[in-house]
This record gives sequence, structure tokens and C-alpha cells, in this order.
Amino acid sequence: MDYREVDSTSEFVCRLEHGADWRAEIETFADEQGIDAGFFYGLGAVQDAELMFYDQDRTEYDSLTFDEPLEVAACMGNISHLDGERFAHTHAVLSRPDGEAVAGHLNAGTVWAGELYVRGFDTELRREHDEPTDLDLWNI
Repeated sequence: MDYREVDSTSEFVCRLEHGADWRAEIETFADEQGIDAGFFYGLGAVQDAELMFYDQDRTEYDSLTFDEPLEVAACMGNISHLDGERFAHTHAVLSRPDGEAVAGHLNAGTVWAGELYVRGFDTELRREHDEPTDLDLWNI
């Protein structure tokens, strides 16, 4: 395991803009606040969603689109730099009215209502290619 200690510089509570893209809202907020690294938790609802699932055998992402209202039962992720831009690595558990859940990387989703807790770190973290997984992971 690679690790490093980080100091927290700031904490925020946020309300996402109705009709905006969930992940883009986080990235825009991080840009505006100068958050180069951080962690977030969220909840709310989306009008639609695109989830990504990583196939470990093919080392490729598959996309599933849901064109329906879904509760954001849990959302968490981190903020760092990828290819020179702030990137919100976002995972979510989304639920349907009958309680059935879908989950994965939340690539996109139209906000119906959303609330976040964001903790900014006083450390810049960048994503770099990891050979064994073929993913861009934190360079610790």
C-alpha cells in the first residue's frame, strides 16, 4: 500500500443546481474554490444517469444509461487532477421507486436535487497510469 498524510484545508456543504450535471457541478466547484485534492459525500436525486462499469478482463469501461428518475442513495468520491484538469472520481448507488439499486462510476446525471459535503486537502494529487490495472490512479 502506498500512502501519504494529507492536511485538510477547508470543508464545505453544497447544494447542486437543479438541471445541472452532477459530476460537472463538483468539478466546477473544485475549480472555483481551488481544490486540487479532496473527498466528498453526497445524496439527492437525478432525472437520468450514465453509470460506467470497468471490465477487469478487457480493461475497458462499459456504459449504461438510465433515462428515469433515480434517488442518489449514496454518492462518494475524490477530487484530483487528471490530464491537467480537476477530475471528480464519482461513485454512486442509485435507487428506483421499488427499491432496486444500480451502482457504479457516475459519469453523468441531471441533478433533480443534490447536497454535498466536500473536504479539501492541502495536497495536490494527480492521477497517473497504473500498469497492472490500466487505470489512472492517484500517484501517492
